[in-house]
Amino acid sequence: MKLAIQPFLALVMMAMISTAVAAETVTVSDAHARRLELAGKQITITGTVIKVNNGVMKRNFIHVQDGTGSGDTDRLVFTSQQTAVVGDTITVTGTVALDIDFGMGYFYSTLIEQATLELAKSA
Repeated sequence: MKLAIQPFLALVMMAMISTAVAAETVTVSDAHARRLELAGKQITITGTVIKVNNGVMKRNFIHVQDGTGSGDTDRLVFTSQQTAVVGDTITVTGTVALDIDFGMGYFYSTLIEQATLELAKSA
């Protein structure tokens, strides 16, 4: 019986590996422009931290700019259990969520949730 299960498990593992999709690297302006297409998907952005609000609703809100976009689309906000410091250049990966309303005037048409971040490597 054990021998029959092993090939099956190998097929399941191969299917899981082949369906895993890497996060798409985009710019801030691209994320805003393609928000409907990117909803629910993982994206990665490298940019500069311009604002951090730690410990709000058991998460940190990190605002990032990469020099693209303008006006309301010049930054993206990421939520994460990790944090950063204003001025850091970071690479952030998270899931695109749309039209998130936390109440009290905190509405995000495009929010990147459950993000992981790392300091960008210096050249």
